[in-house]
Amino acid sequence: MRSAFAASLALSLLLTACATGPTPAPPSGGATASAWTAAIVPEDQDRLRRLPEAWSTALAQARDAGYGPELAALGALGDPGATLPDPEPPPGRYRCRTVKVGSQSALLPFVAYAWFDCEITRSAGGLRLDKVTGSQRQQGTLYPDTDHRLVFLGGLALGSDEAQAPSYGADRDRNVVGVMERFAPERWRLVQPWPRFESNLDLLEIEPLQGQRS
Repeated sequence: MRSAFAASLALSLLLTACATGPTPAPPSGGATASAWTAAIVPEDQDRLRRLPEAWSTALAQARDAGYGPELAALGALGDPGATLPDPEPPPGRYRCRTVKVGSQSALLPFVAYAWFDCEITRSAGGLRLDKVTGSQRQQGTLYPDTDHRLVFLGGLALGSDEAQAPSYGADRDRNVVGVMERFAPERWRLVQPWPRFESNLDLLEIEPLQGQRS
């Protein structure tokens, strides 16, 4: 069953990406703390509002299916209360992995994937997150929100033949909404409640490449 689940996700070959270490973050600019509320569509606003429910539902499903040890091994990554101030990751290259928790159907309620490549960049439009390798790649904008989180609005790119995800709002089935949190020193997570497919909670764990930590 696990191999069938994995096969349904692998749409094509992985993209490649170079690896350079994160650089110090310049002062915030571009998007403001209220910008995401003007950009978000109502159904995604509801998904974000129901974030605590996504955590509790997904964790309960995984535990009930016998994945308690796997959840415990996640440590602070799998703890909804583990949030620290200063949630903004500095621009640079990172490694990242997806952990899917809970299930919308008969799929496995816990799947942890291998590490891939992510990039944080800053432009006049604000801070941006791009997952640059893997068969499912989140791409979008990180908006200031509180001193413990940023709000992510973006799209999902699928397969190696699709370099760019649809812009947020262009395809409701590809819209991605989530919150970026710092849950440990030099470790971040993009928490995505109620994904369109498969799970009830997706965690994108983000950390500096080996040898590039402060």
